[in-house]
Amino acid sequence: MADPAIPAGLNWIRAAPDGERGAGPWIEVAFGSDEFVYLRETSDPENVVTTTMTKWDAFTKGVAAGEFDHFAALDGTSSDTPS
Repeated sequence: MADPAIPAGLNWIRAAPDGERGAGPWIEVAFGSDEFVYLRETSDPENVVTTTMTKWDAFTKGVAAGEFDHFAALDGTSSDTPS
């Protein structure tokens, strides 16, 4: 059953590489008319994380500025990975 706090009819935008049509797992984002941003993973669409537009804007600016690049080193071999 869907969470009643999540608005019905959200337009989910899938963050998948160009040309990918499979089920993922991919992250999906929806922007509500209530100044909230909703995020979910395609493999668990009932588990929705909610944040504010202000926090989303700060996060996306941080991504563009490279503030989270150290997380991209999934194997832990990057010299930028915190110890």
